[in-house]
Amino acid sequence: MARYGILVYSPSPADPMDCTPDYMRLLERYPAQVEELGGRIVAGFALQPSTTATSIRGDVVTDGPFAEAKEVVAGFYVLEAPDLDMALRIAKLNPAVQDGGVEVRPLFAG
Repeated sequence: MARYGILVYSPSPADPMDCTPDYMRLLERYPAQVEELGGRIVAGFALQPSTTATSIRGDVVTDGPFAEAKEVVAGFYVLEAPDLDMALRIAKLNPAVQDGGVEVRPLFAG
């Protein structure tokens, strides 16, 4: 099966401790929904808030993300799915699409 990186975007600063109980229930159901469609979440991680980021460009190290943004990467997961169409169908079920969004990218398998 092909693998896809799914980047989860949420409103800045995307603090996982701010998730509502309703949102957490949706997240808890998501892996079962993925499996029902024939996919599998290989690994997934929530990120600490964007305020904890440290950026490096060349020799310059600064506190914070690369750029100020209304939405930031809040987490990511690796998805196995039969094809891109199914990966997109699965990603659309992620609760983050309601107030942020997700980005689906095929993983390089070289």
